[in-house]
Amino acid sequence: MAHDQKDDGKRRADDIVQEVEQRILDGRLSVGAILPSERLLMEEFQASRTVVREAITALSNRGLLDCKPRFRPTIRKPGMETAFAITTPIVQQMLAAKGGVENLYKMRVFIESGLVRHAASHADKDGIKTLRDALNANRDAIDDSALFYKTDTAFHRVLYELGDNPILPAVHAGFTSWLAPHWDRMPRMPERNEENYKAHKLIFEGILNRDPDAAEAALNYHLANAWDLVRNTFELS
Repeated sequence: MAHDQKDDGKRRADDIVQEVEQRILDGRLSVGAILPSERLLMEEFQASRTVVREAITALSNRGLLDCKPRFRPTIRKPGMETAFAITTPIVQQMLAAKGGVENLYKMRVFIESGLVRHAASHADKDGIKTLRDALNANRDAIDDSALFYKTDTAFHRVLYELGDNPILPAVHAGFTSWLAPHWDRMPRMPERNEENYKAHKLIFEGILNRDPDAAEAALNYHLANAWDLVRNTFELS
């Protein structure tokens, strides 16, 4: 009996999810709008508060709702960032497997090698300026390791933005999120920051000089060196 009630509750929650999702997709619930209150949803779908909350959680996990403590959920349009965020629990399990972190890092190297080659051949004046600004911000943060890490991440993000593909920035966000727990364990110091900045500068110069080979070589050296520095700060699975 209890099992049947649980199954019925799940079916009701699934029905609510399906209906609300359809309303979002067809525009009846617009992006940024506040989701109807739990009480209204309970009345409309003849469901308990527990079932409604289960549905809201499922919608949030799908990236269709933005849920914050003490605020009513708001409608959001799912994008690539949302898709990557949803896969995070799966990726974390993969990273826990033997060689998981190293394999993900190798994928990052593979992608960024192509990105710097593309930037060296195709980046326009505005793109070069954006990358130069990111490089200068990175230089100015050398003595502040916390800020340097942020500007380091921002410099690499520009490379993804210069790829002229809206999926790529989401890929960068995924890499940053998935690798951050490991990178956070790496000791940070101005001397190491200086070394990383110089590597970024070489990458930038390769792009600026329209030399894909030089840009890729600088990128590969930088990321290989970064891996050697960080791999000993945590236990590889």
